Amino acid sequence: MVTDASLASPDFCAPFLAALPVTGAAISTLGDLVSPETVCASDPQAARLDELQFDLGEGPCWDASASRRPVIEPDIQRAPLGSWPAFVDAIQDTSVRAMFAFPLLLGPINLGVIDLYSDAVGTLRTDYEKTAEALAEAASRRLLHDILARLERDPSLDEAGTEFSRRRIHQATGAVIAQLGVSAQDAALVIRAHAFATSRPVRDVADDILTWQLDFSAGGPGESREGR
Repeated sequence: MVTDASLASPDFCAPFLAALPVTGAAISTLGDLVSPETVCASDPQAARLDELQFDLGEGPCWDASASRRPVIEPDIQRAPLGSWPAFVDAIQDTSVRAMFAFPLLLGPINLGVIDLYSDAVGTLRTDYEKTAEALAEAASRRLLHDILARLERDPSLDEAGTEFSRRRIHQATGAVIAQLGVSAQDAALVIRAHAFATSRPVRDVADDILTWQLDFSAGGPGESREGR
């Protein structure tokens, strides 16, 4: 597990602030690959919102991560009774009025959440919501690449090997492209991430994909057909 809170570069949040009518943003990791961490925050308030959600175990980021869908709360301080009561109570003395949480996903890999907040009550227009989803997808790709690049991995998990192994990995990448409808680069990232999460060599994961024992389109970080 990665526990270094400097995984992401400081500008990870900048595209969201530039493109969306929000006051602040924070990116946090939540998922199978990494420990819960705030890896990017645009300001102290954004960082505090992430910290509170981690400490209390509730809030928009947890719901977005669990549902793999955006959570839009146009008036967070008047959220329906029962929705994050401890979190809502904790932010009553802040200027935060609206919060929007978008999951960071790449295929079946759940990486974390981008939390956006506004000092004004209101929802996101449909075009802004689509923009946020596109930016979240781009951030997911960057974050996963950064995580995998920084991991101190066992050499047995590397893709290096015989020409046969490399060919099998290439074929498995093509299979994941077909399963998920993603690019070759993203398919390779998904395979590497699954190998790390399960502590297995990439070539073994590739063999499971090619023998239909592992189908990423089934949901989750990779589901074995034997388990269905």
